[in-house]
Amino acid sequence: MQNSVKSPVVFEGVGLHTGAPVRLVVRPAPAGAGIAFRRVDLTGSPVLKALWHNVMVSPLNTRLTNADGVTVSTIEHLMAALSGCGVHNALIDIDGPEVPILDGSAAAFVRGIGATGLHTDPAPMQAIEILREISVTQGAAFASLSPSTTLQIDFSIDFVDAAIGHQRKTLNMANGAFVRELCDSRTFCRSSDVDAMRAQGLALGGSMENAVVVDGDKILTPGGLRHADEAVRHKMLDALGDLYTAGAPILGRYTGSRAGHAMTNLLLRAVFAQPDAWRMVRCDANIAARLPGVGVSQADLVAVA
Repeated sequence: MQNSVKSPVVFEGVGLHTGAPVRLVVRPAPAGAGIAFRRVDLTGSPVLKALWHNVMVSPLNTRLTNADGVTVSTIEHLMAALSGCGVHNALIDIDGPEVPILDGSAAAFVRGIGATGLHTDPAPMQAIEILREISVTQGAAFASLSPSTTLQIDFSIDFVDAAIGHQRKTLNMANGAFVRELCDSRTFCRSSDVDAMRAQGLALGGSMENAVVVDGDKILTPGGLRHADEAVRHKMLDALGDLYTAGAPILGRYTGSRAGHAMTNLLLRAVFAQPDAWRMVRCDANIAARLPGVGVSQADLVAVA
């Protein structure tokens, strides 16, 4: 069975990097449509499918592009929410080049999806089963996908700032784990990085309201952390969103060490370049019960309300 939202869900905010106001509407889509963004502010309302081969490599976010140079940036938090809530098909209208950052996490997207609920279509669902380990490395960064009966994420980070330091977390993404454990974890950055990005015309919409800002051993964001390990949780959130550009849920174990958006996309490209490393499987009831988003309860949604 495949899920879409029951009715349109509206989100409004500003882009993290552009600082420009943007309105986004997640609309129902038919079974088999997948996830796509439609730039309603442009002539012809071009549609960009949220697929790995349409991703333009960027260290700061995940950006879709097409042959005409049309882009939609910072899709990862919304993609994570769609994956983690079990939304398989959606048409997303957006009136600008960047998804709104909201509070820097995926919690608002989860609340919106939860409020409207899901429409289930009886069409069979397919998943991508990883058959053998594929890995990529860039300097000290590493990412891999290996066989598993569920989607698992194992992530580790290392920062010189004592406020972050070394963090590692592993989660099975089935049974509402994303909603309970990850969706409210915010993007984070070092104070010095904010200054550098703004000097380059980036992070113009960033603030203490939508990011955790650290300086050495200090958390500068008012209210502090939502989780002691919020930084690694957010990296896992990003990874889930980036992995959803595979075009279907993944049955495999993702391991990331100092990995970012570009590394995860490089990993997907490596996987799909080797046909013997994966296969599409039709989801029977047993497989479907292990997909991200299955098992999300009203209690889980209340926890992020």
